[in-house]
Amino acid sequence: MTETKIYGHRGCMGTLPENTLLGFRQAIELGADGIEIDVHMTKDGEIVVIHDEILDRTTNGSGYVKDHSLKEIKQFSAGMNYAHFPNYEAAWNLERIPTLQEVLELLAPYKIELNIELKTCRFKYEHLEEKVLSLVKEYGNGRKVIYSSFHLPTILRIKQIDRNAEIAWLLDQQISHPKDYLQSLELEALHLSRGTFFSEVFSYKDLLEKTRIWTVNDMDGLKQLLDLGVKTIITDFPEKALFYRSERKTFA
Repeated sequence: MTETKIYGHRGCMGTLPENTLLGFRQAIELGADGIEIDVHMTKDGEIVVIHDEILDRTTNGSGYVKDHSLKEIKQFSAGMNYAHFPNYEAAWNLERIPTLQEVLELLAPYKIELNIELKTCRFKYEHLEEKVLSLVKEYGNGRKVIYSSFHLPTILRIKQIDRNAEIAWLLDQQISHPKDYLQSLELEALHLSRGTFFSEVFSYKDLLEKTRIWTVNDMDGLKQLLDLGVKTIITDFPEKALFYRSERKTFA
């Protein structure tokens, strides 16, 4: 059985500002196998790494990402809103929303895998797929990249543009005959929510090496998934998951 991989969800969002270079560096230093990030497009067509369509929750800016230029977005702090975190430092205030290019450049020296979620459920960003693929080709350094989305047409377009692209469908609900979807849509994996997977574990018993499970933070959930041997666990606390994985190997 292949060892389960651990991906840092938006970096290390349980302990550091999400989707920031600060959090991504920490995930690298911890030894995570991959990181999961989210992308939107600015008013001037730049690809930026942020989870929400709006700036309000994670930055001191406000309004939609799509209504701001990259220059405007770079004025906002991506760390200031996390002053309530136990290990908050004033230096976090200097963090900015990174571009996809900046994230790829940060990862360049490392083997770490990358899951890019394209956030296209609310807005249809023109040429988002082409721009993301182009940036990965130029700055990805040949790493394994998985493109995922809740919006199925987005990842199918990715596959149409680049036949070699690895795509995964994000799901928070059950589907009938998941293996049929994997094969017919040429999916590299299914990305299932924790609740979706655990409510129908039997449906995926033969597809464990084709499933990544998000977002799993509790000890019981992490240990169960490690014991089952799912392909990947996506977690806000990669250090915790990595510890349980190493602990499991020690006592195996």
